[in-house]
Amino acid sequence: MLDYSALRVLHAVVQSGSFERAAVLLSVTPSAVSQRIRQLEERLGTILVVRGSPCVATEKGLWLCRHMDNVSILESELFHHLPSLAHSDDLQQRVTLPVATNADSLATWFVEAAAAFTSASSYLLNISVDDQDSTAEWLTAGKVIAAVTSAEKPVSGCRRYALGALRYHTTASPEFINRYFSDGVTEKALAAAPALTFNQKDRLQAEWIRRYLDKDLNIPTHWLPSSQSFVEAGLRGMGWCTNPAHLVHEHLATGQLVELIPGSTLDTPLFWQINRLVADRLSALTETIISVARRTLV
Repeated sequence: MLDYSALRVLHAVVQSGSFERAAVLLSVTPSAVSQRIRQLEERLGTILVVRGSPCVATEKGLWLCRHMDNVSILESELFHHLPSLAHSDDLQQRVTLPVATNADSLATWFVEAAAAFTSASSYLLNISVDDQDSTAEWLTAGKVIAAVTSAEKPVSGCRRYALGALRYHTTASPEFINRYFSDGVTEKALAAAPALTFNQKDRLQAEWIRRYLDKDLNIPTHWLPSSQSFVEAGLRGMGWCTNPAHLVHEHLATGQLVELIPGSTLDTPLFWQINRLVADRLSALTETIISVARRTLV
C-alpha cells in the first residue's frame, strides 16, 4: 500500500523547493518533513529528492509526484461533490497543475487562456517553458500533465488536439537592413549580420535560411532567451531574428521593423497534448486552450 501522507510530504518538498517551505505548507516542523522523506526513501530503497537549493525530485520521485497530482485532481473533484468527506484543511488546499508551453506561445496567447481557465476554477498552474520541439519530452518524462508542443505524433498515454500554427516574421530595424542587407539577403550578408537566437534549441533562424535561401549557414548570433527582448533588441538594431506575428505586427505597420524578405513567413503548427488519466476531469482547461488558440493562431 502507498503511504499517501508521506507522498504528500514528498510532493510538498518538490513543489516548494525546500524542506522548510514544505514544513510551513504542511504545518509541521522541518525535522518532521526530513524524517518522513527519509523513511519513505528507506522503504522504497531509492533516493527521491536531491537535497539542494532548490530541492528537486529524482526520476522516481518525479513519478510519485505526478501520481499525487492525479490523486489531488480526483480528491478535489470528490470533495467538491461530497464536502463532508474532507477535513477543513483538505477543503482549503488548492491543486496545482503542472503544464508546459513554448516561450513564444507564453508571450502571445497562452496567458490569456491560462487566466480564463483559472478565473473559472480553483486550480493553480505551474507553467514550465521549453522549446516547442521539447515540451513533449516533459510529458514523456512525467514532469507535466499537459503541454503545448509541435509534436504531431501523440505522446503515449496522451490525447492530442491541433491548435493552429504560430506565424513568424523575420525582421530587423531599417538601420540594420541598410547596414547589412543593402544589396539583398545574400550568403555573404548573413555571414556578417548578427542574428538573435533564443537558446541552443532554437532553430527558427536556421529553418528560415534553409527555406528561403536553400542553404545551411553558420551565422554569427547573440544569445537572448526572451521573446519580448527579441523584439526590443530588433528595434534597437542589435540583430535580425524570427518573431511571432502577434509581437511585431504593429512595428511592421509603422516601419519600425522590416521583413528581411517581404512575405517570407514561417508557420509552426502547435498541438495540445494532455494525459489521458486527467483529460476528462480537466476538459475545461483543454476547451479554454483550444478556444483561445484557434482564435489567435493561423
